[in-house]
Amino acid sequence: MVKISIGMPIYNAAEYLSKYLDSIINQTFTDFEVIMVDDGSTDGRSFEICQEYVERDKRFRLIHQKNGGRSAARNTALKNMTGEYITWVDSDDWIEDDYFERLIRTQERTGADMVCIGIKTFMNNEFYMGSHQDKYGAFPGHVIPKKIGMSDIFWGIYALISVWGNIMDAKLYKGVVFSEGISLDDQGNKFKLFLQSEKIVGIPELGYVYRIRSGSITQDGVTNFEKIFEGKVMQITNLEKSMYYIENANYEVDYFHSLYSEWLDKQLQSVDSGWDDDQQERYRSFVLKHRKLFKKRLVKRG
Repeated sequence: MVKISIGMPIYNAAEYLSKYLDSIINQTFTDFEVIMVDDGSTDGRSFEICQEYVERDKRFRLIHQKNGGRSAARNTALKNMTGEYITWVDSDDWIEDDYFERLIRTQERTGADMVCIGIKTFMNNEFYMGSHQDKYGAFPGHVIPKKIGMSDIFWGIYALISVWGNIMDAKLYKGVVFSEGISLDDQGNKFKLFLQSEKIVGIPELGYVYRIRSGSITQDGVTNFEKIFEGKVMQITNLEKSMYYIENANYEVDYFHSLYSEWLDKQLQSVDSGWDDDQQERYRSFVLKHRKLFKKRLVKRG
């Protein structure tokens, strides 16, 4: 058994793949396997580049499948992983040379089943350093309370919502399947792993580089509203699903009900002033509908 299984969902990422894969090969920690899942790329190069790395390094494996989305690719990777710990790197990101070294050594020292490290953002050829990683140092021994970690699905204060930027004991994935066909798939799945975790440790340093592709947020007004609205629909769907899991696990139910209620209220207070009156009313009506449904659920639960 290898120490780390690295899952890589890949779709039309030829422009970034070499930097991404080289950052894996250059790791100071070497006891890993790489499960690359080409999710039906159509750019003519992504699959070929992956094949080149399979030929160069026996630790790399490549699986090709019909396009099913990132969660479907993650599920395929999970079925083929053999490592003691599981991690993910997205195909347009990259990692520092000692990324796995720092994560594994911290795990060995602390016995944590989830070890996270700070993330820096790369956009338009500029690096943007976060401040969330400094917050890890505020917790004794850098141990992040489980319910604080889970609350990040609402507020993102600690940048813990992503399945990348960490290593996790493979046991946390037992019985876990990524919900497919959804956007915001990290938010829609990460809470399942938090619920199974016993000890979360944050390294107050930066190690993972998250790339925001240039031009991805330049939209005209109407399209931008529809894009944001679609995202909010999925966000609420994901949060409602997380409430269902939390209730069934009977884990800090009152605390998370309160957080969700607070989050819905915050949405009503932060309607984008750039939207026209009809757009603002559409969004408010949508949030009010879900707030009403949520309050009904609370009354039903007694």
